[in-house]
Amino acid sequence: MESKRCLLIINPISGTTNKRGLDKIVRDKLAGTDLDIEVAWTTAKGDATRYAQEAVEKGYHSVIAAGGDGTVNETAKALCGSDTALGIIPCGSGNGLARHLEIPINIDGALSTITENHIVSCDYGTANDMPFFCTFGMGFDAAVSKRFAEGKHRGFAKYIKSAFEEFRSFSSDEYIISANGKVLTEKAFVIAACNASQYGNNAYIAPQASMTDGLLDIIIIHSGNPITTALVGVDLLTGYIDRNTLIHSFRTSEATITRNAPGPAHVDGEPITLGVTTRIVCHPGKLKIYTPSVEHPFRPGITPMMSRAKEIAYNLSHLFQKK
Repeated sequence: MESKRCLLIINPISGTTNKRGLDKIVRDKLAGTDLDIEVAWTTAKGDATRYAQEAVEKGYHSVIAAGGDGTVNETAKALCGSDTALGIIPCGSGNGLARHLEIPINIDGALSTITENHIVSCDYGTANDMPFFCTFGMGFDAAVSKRFAEGKHRGFAKYIKSAFEEFRSFSSDEYIISANGKVLTEKAFVIAACNASQYGNNAYIAPQASMTDGLLDIIIIHSGNPITTALVGVDLLTGYIDRNTLIHSFRTSEATITRNAPGPAHVDGEPITLGVTTRIVCHPGKLKIYTPSVEHPFRPGITPMMSRAKEIAYNLSHLFQKK
């Protein structure tokens, strides 16, 4: 069978796991496929985008991103609108896109997804022309992303610590949102535009979001008191957030968000600074992604619980293997 060129991009500092030997593991696992694996290691921000763009220009069949959502974002944005498919080996702190697509959060499982050779044309979003594949946000989540990025350590525990620290001093802003021929004026804790269902770490900001419907889920979390806002956090983790009384959501192909002054925002968890006006657009079916061939419907409570149980089982087995 004729081989297909595939570039493996590895971010050695993503997440908390050591990536030494990952290139050999990938080559061994995919040896029985028609993919001819070449490897590139990132050393600085922007490397993944440059490597992926070069792969597109050379006509590579696929690019596999081994890293977190930041690495996946850098890689994917170079592939949008091309025939080059994206493979994901989730090695980050949140892994929101992989979790949404039900790609296993372990190397062997993620590679098994690629061996299935099931490639789906997925949507992506842009915020002032900056691509995002999971979520774009303003408000509290953007402030937390900024605080988290400024810290020296990574991981879920550090993210939770950043959230608690930010919560003590955070104040909501007023936004004007134009979409679907309507204009909303809202004082909001969070404004999120979601292409996928979660931020990462099984925190479901838009449980029913789809990457193949040509629409973005706009989630508005209104300002509440400390108790009602804390309950939103609980609903994030159980998948019941769309039933919370502080939540207003709708779907749209594009929207314009205006606020009183420039400020923090995030694309796929990476902090940025934007001006007063932000235009959000969905780009339907413009990114090809390796996904599992079987898709399971989201079930509140059950889906998050099963996902966490699988990850705990994997981590325990991995721990015992080391011993």
